[in-house]
Amino acid sequence: MKIAQVAPLHESVPPRLYGGTERVVHYLTEELVRAGHDVTLYASGDSRTSARLRSVCDCALRLGRPKPNDPLAQHVLLAELVGQECGEYDIVHFHIDYIPFSVIRKCKMSAISTLHGRLDIPDLYPLFREFDDMRLVSISDAQRAPMEWANWEATVYHGLPEDLHAPRPEGGDYLAFLGRISPEKRVDLAIEIAREAGMKIRIAAKIDPSDQDYYESVRHLFDEPHVEFLGEIGEENKGEFLGNAAALLFPVDWPEPFGLVMIEALACGTPVIAFRRGSVPEIIEHGLTGFVVDNVEEAARAARRISLIKREICRSEFENRFSARRMCHDYLRVYRGVLAENRRRGVNSGDLSLVA
Repeated sequence: MKIAQVAPLHESVPPRLYGGTERVVHYLTEELVRAGHDVTLYASGDSRTSARLRSVCDCALRLGRPKPNDPLAQHVLLAELVGQECGEYDIVHFHIDYIPFSVIRKCKMSAISTLHGRLDIPDLYPLFREFDDMRLVSISDAQRAPMEWANWEATVYHGLPEDLHAPRPEGGDYLAFLGRISPEKRVDLAIEIAREAGMKIRIAAKIDPSDQDYYESVRHLFDEPHVEFLGEIGEENKGEFLGNAAALLFPVDWPEPFGLVMIEALACGTPVIAFRRGSVPEIIEHGLTGFVVDNVEEAARAARRISLIKREICRSEFENRFSARRMCHDYLRVYRGVLAENRRRGVNSGDLSLVA
């Protein structure tokens, strides 16, 4: 099958540091190539891939120099480039939100769009009602709840390569926080949970310019004796950071669409203590791969009981539910369903004999 993967341009594929969507696109692309498909990746020019690489910019927008004043312009240009070349593919898989919708409709291309962000934003609803012919994929059932009426093809959970992180049979004596320093991720609550549990916490997180005010409001907490702030770490450091933790803290204060860090922890055999928001109850099995809680007090009690969670079960659940191979299989099923529907409707979608 000839497949185009269209990634955001904010980070390279894979990202050098933080970048959840770009990381997922990388894992999916590599699995598709490994499965024998002809894949073209549209991403920043500094991306590394086994697929054919196409780009409209030399380097990722967040870490590149000089930084663009209007990154939206690059993404609109990207969508237009894909539209011009879409006839080369059986299917195009977008990961850039609603930006390509007009191009998809204009070009009548066989395409799906995985939505990676939150959807509880009323300003989005008129747009998605207008483009009700777009084929959408959610990354959790919780994500799609505000727009159950949209044209959903499937829910496909993210996946990681099974050999990315080696499971650690025993965790250390600290709690881990990995991600962004932002109001919705609530590092302040993570620090409070660790304090209440009488445990150390290590924090590895990036600070976006848009979150600078929040960081300034909580930075004094990093001086507490049980807190160690490491800053932003890369992929090569995640396994050790998560694998040596007693548990990952995930006290989110927003409808989390997925939470890639949760399955990164499970891949290391590390249980997760997470607030009951968004996708969390879909990803973490309470009492099996961690604890799903409602407040700081419950989280602190869970941290003191974390030895009840078997790390080997965390790893096995990751392998069964959240591998990149499983993610690839699920997306191929979506692609084949879309192309079969096009065939029934008499729409030209490339060499449909390849989808059997």
